[in-house]
Amino acid sequence: QVQVVESGGGLVQAGGSLRLSCAVSGGFFRINAMGWYRQAPGKQRELVASITSGGSTNYADSVKGRFTISRDNAKNTVYLQMNSLKPEDTAVYYCNADIDFAGRSGRSYWGQGTQVTVSS
Repeated sequence: QVQVVESGGGLVQAGGSLRLSCAVSGGFFRINAMGWYRQAPGKQRELVASITSGGSTNYADSVKGRFTISRDNAKNTVYLQMNSLKPEDTAVYYCNADIDFAGRSGRSYWGQGTQVTVSS
């Protein structure tokens, strides 16, 4: 049973920093791309940043230069370092992992989400 568990959210003042972590566990063959998404109240879920198994990264324009995604393949963990936070970064942040299994089709898994609130 694959589990995707986020941690590190919280309340921070504008200009501050937070670091999110997402650990994947369970029986699987390989983790491909991993990513962070966010969903603010009344808005659709959007991609914040993603990273391939080889380390190639992609960022939403709104976070470029402020957020950094990284991963530790040995720990099956992806991180999101968020600096210079703005009130508009307030959202529930979700981790996504694209997972392969031996002998059957792979699929995408989501975490339960972690709240990030940035006060002005």
